[in-house]
Amino acid sequence: MPSGWGQVDDAVSLRAIQAGLEAGITFFDTADVYGAGHSERIVGQALKGRRDDVVIATKWGNLFDEQSRQITGADPSPAYVAKACEASLRRLGTDYIDLYQWHLGGAALETVPRVLDALETLVARGKVRSYAWSTDDPARARAFAVGPHCRAVQHGLNVLDDAPEMVALCEELGLASINRSPLAMGLLSGKYTSTSRLPDSDIRGKTPAWMKYFDNGVPSPKWLQRLAAVREVLQSDGRTLAQGALAWLWARSPNTIPIPGFKTAEQVTENAGALARGALSPEQLQEVERLLGRV
Repeated sequence: MPSGWGQVDDAVSLRAIQAGLEAGITFFDTADVYGAGHSERIVGQALKGRRDDVVIATKWGNLFDEQSRQITGADPSPAYVAKACEASLRRLGTDYIDLYQWHLGGAALETVPRVLDALETLVARGKVRSYAWSTDDPARARAFAVGPHCRAVQHGLNVLDDAPEMVALCEELGLASINRSPLAMGLLSGKYTSTSRLPDSDIRGKTPAWMKYFDNGVPSPKWLQRLAAVREVLQSDGRTLAQGALAWLWARSPNTIPIPGFKTAEQVTENAGALARGALSPEQLQEVERLLGRV
């Protein structure tokens, strides 16, 4: 299976990360499988000399071929954790990972105790400072949270697609709710319409099993309809649509940490601009819920 989001220019990516640093962004999320290792190399290059100023989160669990940039399988075994960690450390050019996240969201619960033991060994060796599971299943997240250095859950969450059970779990256990797809794979950027068509080189054009917002590269009518319902509220107070989507997440819970994807410095600057305007007001949050029929 291909592992990429279309054509990217390394120089553009480096400038985008630099723009994030200049805007005060300190949390950077990646994974070993993104770009089949290439994303970690770029993140490491961009953050060289700034390591103490940032929090780096990456993930493990998938197997891939760096040369062909293909995902070749998965390895949920506890034995693979240390091997994958060492490879990520080399690509990132660092000697520790702030947040190490299991990327296999549906891995069997019976493997959790041994995976946690492997992670705690990495913590004891100074390779990892904390860990999390990237999963949309609250039962799995709760099982992982028994680990002494489990600090977060990465899960899908955006204004169009709430995850109330997972958010409640994070608040109950004091975990960071790291929000995957905060802009609905770009749908909440506002640049896609019913006539948009993504190229096959973009993974959203291939419709993998986990892709819900696009259907073979075309925005899903269901999600476009939901977006139309709340667009005006999200764009209130001078926000762009993307900024309003991020503002909803901050209003949703004090535990949320959105991780919007980006390709350019301009996108990073727009996303970071949401910080200055802060969260939606309680009244705006309630109006969004009413418009989406969630109250």
